[in-house]
Amino acid sequence: MHIHQRSLPNLLLLCVTSVSLCLCGSPAPSQAKSDATMQKAQQAVARGMDYLRRTQEKDGSWSEYPATTALAVTGFLRNGKTELNEPAVAKGIKYILRATKPNGAIYSDANPATALPNYNTCLCVMALALTKNPAYKTTIQKAQKYLESSQFDEGENVKPGDPTYGGIGYGSDPDDHPDLGNLQTALEALKDTGTPADAPVWKKAIIFIQRVQNRKESNDQAWSKDSPNDGGFVYDSTGESKIPGGTGHTSMGAMTYAGVKSYIYAGVSKNDPRVQAAWSWIRGHYTVTEHPGMGDTSLYYYYHTMAKTLDVYGQKRVQDTKGQAHDWQHELAAQIVSVQHPDGSWYNNNSRYWENQPGLVTSYSLITLSYCLKK
Repeated sequence: MHIHQRSLPNLLLLCVTSVSLCLCGSPAPSQAKSDATMQKAQQAVARGMDYLRRTQEKDGSWSEYPATTALAVTGFLRNGKTELNEPAVAKGIKYILRATKPNGAIYSDANPATALPNYNTCLCVMALALTKNPAYKTTIQKAQKYLESSQFDEGENVKPGDPTYGGIGYGSDPDDHPDLGNLQTALEALKDTGTPADAPVWKKAIIFIQRVQNRKESNDQAWSKDSPNDGGFVYDSTGESKIPGGTGHTSMGAMTYAGVKSYIYAGVSKNDPRVQAAWSWIRGHYTVTEHPGMGDTSLYYYYHTMAKTLDVYGQKRVQDTKGQAHDWQHELAAQIVSVQHPDGSWYNNNSRYWENQPGLVTSYSLITLSYCLKK
């Protein structure tokens, strides 16, 4: 075929345009794979919410427990549901409100052994705040004050040199030893409900956070001299790690993510050496298939804490210490989707920390997926 010379530029333009349209219209293989995963994640969320709807108690709760109810409600709210368009949320919120106490705490005292007032208050007040309903303003403010008063400090005659100073435990009783798990949940609750950045609770919390980190340069506790000094975090200021069987001061995945999130909430910069030491540990132990240091113990709690922390940290990709970059939202979503049960639930065969309870673990999973699906 003969092509006139003057037609050549136009022909080349047509070819380039056609190629461009083809390239723009067809996503790259990795993008297509990611989109497919996220579509499956959205479907998994829908099945998970259906499961929670079917298993909600007549009183509006899940497992007749405020904390589990709050997590379930949060799972709905973070995935686009509201009190107005989701009856399960409206009923769950009413159950939570019935559990409020005059001092601002929110918990059930039906069983003293599982009352855990601080833990329950944290999760319940976060769910209330997430509704953005102004009707709950007073309840939220009272819960804030309760949580701040539960911090171990001068109010309980605890001095800054005490290992427990700045921490928060399951309750306000002196016997309720503070730990990082409860502290990080309390700090998140205070952050989500608008506690001022200059409130004393943050600076006091930093003192405790430093004392649960395996970092000799900032941990003034005697046990830290024998710690791995790897930047990771343990459970409490005695150096307890909660590793099954007990392995000293070994750092744990969920606690290290919790430590990073807590530092940031308390106003510590991402570039601070304490945060960077923990970030190095995370890069060296990045995984979505197990709970680092814990195996399958508290696995879904780990997923949920990991997703929240990486979102707060603002890191879309985690480059591990071997140089491999991980799209954590895609990888974590794929993992969560792969272990959903046919009835729409999630649960752990390892029953430690109540993770054999489908209501609790399904709620963890829905919250985790909401962070994975976040743009």
